[in-house]
Amino acid sequence: MAEAVVEGGTKSAATRGGADPSPGVFEQLSAVADAVLYEGYLLYPYRRSSAKNRVRWQFGVLFPRDWVEADGPVIPGVSGSADSWYQQTECLLRVRQPGSARVRVRVRYLQMQRKQVEEAGRPVESLRTDDGTDHLTFDEALPRECEVEVPLDELLQGGRTVAVGAAAGEDTEPLPEGAGRVVRSREEIRAETTVTAERLSDGLCRIRVRTTNTAPASRPRTARDEALRRALIATHTLIGGDGVEFVSLIDPPTDLEAPVRACRNEFTFPVLGGQAGDDRRVLLSAPIILPDHPQVAPESPGDLHDAAEIDEILTLRTMLLTDEEKREARATDPRAAAILDRVDTMPREVFERLHGAVRSLTPVAGTPSADRPAWWQEGADDGLSPTTDTVLVDGVRLGSGSPVRLRPRGRGADAQDMFLAGRTAEVAAVFHDVDGSVHLAVTLDDDPAAELNNWYGRFHYFRPDELEPLEPAGSPDEPSAPAPAAAPARHTTDSETPAAEAE
Repeated sequence: MAEAVVEGGTKSAATRGGADPSPGVFEQLSAVADAVLYEGYLLYPYRRSSAKNRVRWQFGVLFPRDWVEADGPVIPGVSGSADSWYQQTECLLRVRQPGSARVRVRVRYLQMQRKQVEEAGRPVESLRTDDGTDHLTFDEALPRECEVEVPLDELLQGGRTVAVGAAAGEDTEPLPEGAGRVVRSREEIRAETTVTAERLSDGLCRIRVRTTNTAPASRPRTARDEALRRALIATHTLIGGDGVEFVSLIDPPTDLEAPVRACRNEFTFPVLGGQAGDDRRVLLSAPIILPDHPQVAPESPGDLHDAAEIDEILTLRTMLLTDEEKREARATDPRAAAILDRVDTMPREVFERLHGAVRSLTPVAGTPSADRPAWWQEGADDGLSPTTDTVLVDGVRLGSGSPVRLRPRGRGADAQDMFLAGRTAEVAAVFHDVDGSVHLAVTLDDDPAAELNNWYGRFHYFRPDELEPLEPAGSPDEPSAPAPAAAPARHTTDSETPAAEAE
């Protein structure tokens, strides 16, 4: 999820010390979990007629198994790469209260709901009532969740399976003055979640949570839109407990790297939830990539439901919709109408906060002033040149034009970077950031758009210890690269950013 929606917290390999969570620990994650639930629910410009809203529900969709197998093979272990009938989370937890430890699991998803407009007893695509309100036939969705709390000892002895499905139903809403009606119908969702545990060592267990769509066989060649009516959409899982604490799967302690690598997470990415720092009381397993301790940006005034949304630009674009476009958006979905209401009434001071924020600053000597803020040192970037600077890696000077092999770190690396492991690339530039760190911009050798990306300044960024030089070692007498200075980062294009900087 993008910067304006969810921002990353601080990663830490330390453990918490055993404080038990309160029953409301999941509620601390509610804003982030809801952002996951409605990620890509309805894309700008929020109208039914928009082409991008004709193919919806792309995240965490668990279809009936037979439909998936008929449509094509699932790719196990590659999260989000294909439709699936199941979702599996495996994570590690430390047991702080043996004998009394308990585990809580909450499974959340959307149930598709068909909104059908009828006039004189027959279905129609749209209807305008005498008061000027439009009503459109459209697919909505209802949030569903199921929670189970189980003693850890029971999970170690075989586990527990619970139903997490939802009943079928139909609701009818008459339109004013007998103009017609709106019928909302839902098909039954049949699904179950199995929670088990395995003891790895004294005080360390592996928990598995597997949610499966158990719907009966579909009719042959069922269309995706029809299969969605029996699917779990935007499925994600919250895991907490009493007397336990979770281990980061992104940045685990050194002694737990091997058992973390052995965890099999399929179609989901588990991260630590709760407050940034050493809070390890809850884990969020979502079908999209998040950092440990994700938080909704405090500047965000509300959900825009647009995958990878950036609040300011979407708000500006929504403001520019014509009256007719806004009429259609309001008729498309109640959540689209809520977005329009919020944008139309947004106070100026709230809108101005969307322009941007600095999350961390590096203090410098001297007294800040209005024309020289605390993070800025005049002339601090003098002498830096991204295209000519070099950095020493394994005895080799790497700079613009150097051939390298990508070796993303096993701990703390961005998931997208991990997909590039082992690929060869060419260094385009060396950048020094305001926090004193160094990143090398590279272009992939086998990228057919490498030349175009280089022209636009769109690169992949890696730390020096994530690159393997592919040229002979240089002389140790060669001059060293300029010392990192507290200067603003130079790579401010819309290119990829290092995981350590992304918010």
